[in-house]
Amino acid sequence: MLLQRRRARAGARARHAGEHTVNWADGRLPVSEGGGLLRKAFPEHWSFLLGEIALYSFVVLLLTGVWLTLFFKPSMTEVVYNGSYEPLLGVRMSEAYRSTVDISFDVRGGLLIRQVHHWAALVFLSAIGVHLLRIFFTGAFRRPREVNWLIGLTLFVLALAEGFAGYSLPDDLLSGTGLRIAQGIMLSIPVVGTYVSMFVFGGEYPGEDIVPRLYSVHILLLPALLVALVTVHLILVFYLKHTQWAGRGRTNRNAVGKPMFPQFMTNSTGLFLMVFGLLTVLAAVAEINPIWTYGPYRPDIVSTGSQPDWYVGFLEGSLRLMPPFETAVAGHTVMWNVLVPAVLLPGALFAVLYAYPFFERWVTGDQEEHHLCDRPRDKPVRTGLGVAAIVFYGVLLLAGGNDILAHTFDVSLNLLTWIFRVSLVLAPPLAFVVTKRVCLALQEHDRERLAEGDETGEVHQTLAGGYAESHGPLDPEEHYVLRARRQPEPLAPSAKEGDAPHVGRLRATLSEWYYGDRVDVEETERGRESAPEAAAAADAAGRDSYSGEPER
Repeated sequence: MLLQRRRARAGARARHAGEHTVNWADGRLPVSEGGGLLRKAFPEHWSFLLGEIALYSFVVLLLTGVWLTLFFKPSMTEVVYNGSYEPLLGVRMSEAYRSTVDISFDVRGGLLIRQVHHWAALVFLSAIGVHLLRIFFTGAFRRPREVNWLIGLTLFVLALAEGFAGYSLPDDLLSGTGLRIAQGIMLSIPVVGTYVSMFVFGGEYPGEDIVPRLYSVHILLLPALLVALVTVHLILVFYLKHTQWAGRGRTNRNAVGKPMFPQFMTNSTGLFLMVFGLLTVLAAVAEINPIWTYGPYRPDIVSTGSQPDWYVGFLEGSLRLMPPFETAVAGHTVMWNVLVPAVLLPGALFAVLYAYPFFERWVTGDQEEHHLCDRPRDKPVRTGLGVAAIVFYGVLLLAGGNDILAHTFDVSLNLLTWIFRVSLVLAPPLAFVVTKRVCLALQEHDRERLAEGDETGEVHQTLAGGYAESHGPLDPEEHYVLRARRQPEPLAPSAKEGDAPHVGRLRATLSEWYYGDRVDVEETERGRESAPEAAAAADAAGRDSYSGEPER
């Protein structure tokens, strides 16, 4: 009894202290107003973690980057190496290269932090890329999230620039070769190319200012922009709420999942620790960017088999595949073999990505808000376009290593280059056609499952003497998802006053191409679910999962 009374008194004191602390904080901070925010629902599907992986990789980049700035010297002043790495003793090099070698061999834990930083950069860009693909294939870029799609793409572009700037700072032979290619790309820009190159490099190549300028951009300008856009991106995610997969109890008017506190915060903290731990393990066991084997950069030397990081590999491939083609205009030479693959092609690719949400909305005439994800098979044209773009990128990425592939597999470099050129033209359309047919086949399979149910594996003999497999009813949740698919009708040619006839015809043609080929889901007696049963199932699903307050 005495022990119970002591426990009761201790509990009462703890409650009183907690109430006093909350009241004190609430009088000075918006604590009570944040209660609704702490109960915000987050989806549980694994695909929604891709954005978090990108965010936590960025956090690791910031932490390790701050540490590296304490030891790196962004100077191109020439010095003679006299450190602990004997193969470089007496070699003349820039102070930037020497400080990077010193970080790797003379600073305790320096090599580990350097490699954590580099691996985190690769994972950061990879996670953003895969996250963007998830958003594209599920239609999560549609209204009201067009602005967030634009912000996400801008983050990807800035991350590419940030990665290239950091990759170029050590001033080793590999990164110096990349900077030489970048200078050639600048020079290919008509009229202003030479001025751009002189401004960036501070004079004739290689100049004395490129490393200090890249350093300022890498640690100040681009990180500030990234932090600002990530903040805006997260604010919009909270305001617009997450998309979610279709299911019983999930609609365009609610959000079903785990509340932010404590479930989501606990899981998210665990994910951050896992990302940090795996990056550290990678840095400890997988060597990356061993600059001491490349040596310091010299303008008269090009490293053999130089391969950039994967995120700029497609630019390397496009440069290697473009045939030599130049035009002389009024005494000036336009280098199409550099301008087209390294300036116009990337610009066109990102312009298409920026414009796609608005293009799809114009073609489909869809002005509604969407908070439920599409299954990729339900939008065969969009999915086909996405796969074609991935194949196009993949061909360019492989072409960026055509010399390594030719040497490894003992094939002709010229033959391999022509194979990649032909593949760049033929593979994306073929991938589009195949993907579209696969999506339609999957839609047909879904229709058959709704009509007949799932195969049970049991075979019985029919009255006619043949054999047939028995079918059972679908799982209610899966049946709901299959029945939830709705395909809009293609648009008719516009008859509105003031509309140009050819624009209306073009829009109708594109709409027919986008929505014309499809498999409509037909309601069957076996799969039909009455309205009361559907309502009861939705209520049950709502009781099983946390659903946030109806938003917007």
